[in-house]
Amino acid sequence: MNRSIGTAVFASVMVVAGAAAAQGLLVDAAADKVIKKFEAATCDQLKAQKNEPPSEKEKIGLDLLRDDPKARVAFIDKIAAPVLNKMFECDIIP
Repeated sequence: MNRSIGTAVFASVMVVAGAAAAQGLLVDAAADKVIKKFEAATCDQLKAQKNEPPSEKEKIGLDLLRDDPKARVAFIDKIAAPVLNKMFECDIIP
């Protein structure tokens, strides 16, 4: 009996860990996409894109980041330096 409970607990922990790892991969992939977008874009392109509404995929990603503080921190930590540097170079931020 104890062995089956232990197995069930272990399986549950592995499922949760797998889900967390998958979410981490999604956050990393989204962050990489944002960084590449900023690195590849010209300043004029970034200024034009600033006023465009987010795509459906971007809305889903934003909802995830709003709902999960840990994912939001990981995402912002990864994109902050390259994105803000580009925005500063393009005079998008003061």
